[in-house]
Amino acid sequence: MPKTLFQNVIFTLMMSFLMVYVMICYNICLNVGGMSNEVFLMAFGELKIMWPVAFVLEFVFVDKLAHMLAFRIVTPQDRPIFITLAISSMIVCIMCPCMSLVATILFKKAGSNVIATWCQTTFMNFPVAFFWQIFYCGPFIRLIFRKMFPEKENVAASAVTE
Repeated sequence: MPKTLFQNVIFTLMMSFLMVYVMICYNICLNVGGMSNEVFLMAFGELKIMWPVAFVLEFVFVDKLAHMLAFRIVTPQDRPIFITLAISSMIVCIMCPCMSLVATILFKKAGSNVIATWCQTTFMNFPVAFFWQIFYCGPFIRLIFRKMFPEKENVAASAVTE
């Protein structure tokens, strides 16, 4: 979807913000035993650390690797929705274990159980991250992105119809 480096930076900032914020809220809920209004505010403490980590990780490493892996499953000639789903799925498959490891090291106080805690955190986070990305976060951020950066042919077509 992003066509330029600037657009890619904006898209990645938006996507990583919403994914990280929701996943932090989810993990806080797991830790405190349920959802409350305070969770939304508590999440901002971890967000200051986790959002930049997620952005750099995705922008520098994960995006390229996810595209490479996705195009082992789909081809550029496939329907765009299949390409989008393949890339999004690969990003979650890579980002979830990486971000779970960062969260385990920084916030879980795992001690000598780092590997076990990381595995548990990853397994608890993966289904939520996957479904949140595929069904809600991804479509929402792509909608906002399309509004911010309409493609030129779409702009020209809408100008003709007005």
